[in-house]
Amino acid sequence: MTTETPTITKPEPTNRTVHTLHSIKIGDTRLNYRLTVGTVVLREEADKDGLREGNKARAELFFMAYSVLDEAASVDTKRPITFSFNGGPGSSSVWMHLGLLGPKRVVTDEFGNTPAPPGALTDNPLTLLTHSDLVFIDPIGTGFSRMLNGEKTKEYHDYQRDLDSVGEFIRGHLSSEHRWASPKFIIGESYGTTRAAGLAGFLQDRYQIDFNGLMLISCAMDFSTLRFDAGNDLPYVLFLPTYTATAWFHKQLPEELQAMPQADAVKAAEVFAQGDYLQLLFQGSGLDEPAKAAAAAKIAHFTGLSAYFVLKANLRVNIYRFTKELLRHKGLTVGRLDARFTAEDRDDLGDMPEFDAAHANLQASYAAQINHYLRHTAQFSHDGPYEVMQKFYLNWGYKSFEGKYPNAAEALRQAMHRNTSLRVYVASGYTDLATPHFASSYVLNHAITRPEHHTRIQVSYFEAGHMMYVQQGDFEKMALELREFVGGDGSP
Repeated sequence: MTTETPTITKPEPTNRTVHTLHSIKIGDTRLNYRLTVGTVVLREEADKDGLREGNKARAELFFMAYSVLDEAASVDTKRPITFSFNGGPGSSSVWMHLGLLGPKRVVTDEFGNTPAPPGALTDNPLTLLTHSDLVFIDPIGTGFSRMLNGEKTKEYHDYQRDLDSVGEFIRGHLSSEHRWASPKFIIGESYGTTRAAGLAGFLQDRYQIDFNGLMLISCAMDFSTLRFDAGNDLPYVLFLPTYTATAWFHKQLPEELQAMPQADAVKAAEVFAQGDYLQLLFQGSGLDEPAKAAAAAKIAHFTGLSAYFVLKANLRVNIYRFTKELLRHKGLTVGRLDARFTAEDRDDLGDMPEFDAAHANLQASYAAQINHYLRHTAQFSHDGPYEVMQKFYLNWGYKSFEGKYPNAAEALRQAMHRNTSLRVYVASGYTDLATPHFASSYVLNHAITRPEHHTRIQVSYFEAGHMMYVQQGDFEKMALELREFVGGDGSP
């Protein structure tokens, strides 16, 4: 006699959300809002026409949404709505959520230093929630977003598949929350600007969704401007003004430049970079030794490095060598995300720092506070870790750009041409060595070819780095600019 092994059927994955009610005092006004936290099941199935749709559960995507309530405790479905995500790729949405946009903010001092662990949260009176409802999205593999049914996370670790999953979430959220009639905005940071530009085009094509505005924080849209590959001289030109801003901050420039305001010193470096420096690099080994020595002296003048070091680097100093070399004589390295921050290595030799001083300052406070906030304030339980940051960028796929540098700026241009109401806000930090401000300017000037379209682009510069909002003055400036951008004068 044989017995059949019973078939165990796993329950069908379903959406799981938790709603809590909160309020914050903004000036003399109390703002009441609903916080919705949870996971949405992403379903898709490739049909014969190549469209990915259907009912196969592939992943669950985690999100946090804030909706302002009126006097009747209802949500205004025509109020502006802003979708937010960070970059990496491999980052959760925690940085802009708890650093800039949300009703709570990680405590930092005026400079941007966090207190001793575990840090703290405080009310954010400049939250963008006063002017727009907010939705924070954690891409697959970050936050609590996970694959289902044993499928591999790397499925979505690709430029286009990332757009597929985040885009499908946005479409679904607009439907389930009855927000199709709302003015729609996206804010992305770092690789999040790559994603934002791509989504603007993808959602136009796939679901006929037009956005009212894109907010691009620390742009990374054209990777040819950021990768120090052999034969690619462009990053050396575009990073040099940030080297100047960094050396100015640490008082390493010659007296002539050091006496200028930082913005003026940076402007002088921009003139040199796009003029003499570009022409020098173009000549390659065609420069004779006296000309090369003279060039090294000029580059040293704008970077705070020694002419000897610049000469031995063949006039080309990449970011890692710069962050290690600038303050080597003091036994310090400078940060990549924000070169205002410094740290110490085991010793003062080597070509690059052991870690990023800026990221080390922030990561523990943000991780502790988002985990506490989720479980205590949002009342959302989950057995797994909240993945604040994963190194997905090491193996991220770019099949759409095979054989060339990834470049989402063309998607932005097309979106602006198709949607003549689309406005763009661009924020760049002077001491950002991850996505330099001059590279952002270069990309916009080359991608947006029609001068009249530049009237719809607002560019703003800040003293701090990649996450400029950790510095109090930059935070206040940006928060007010974002309020005005989404539709107001910046006041509550």
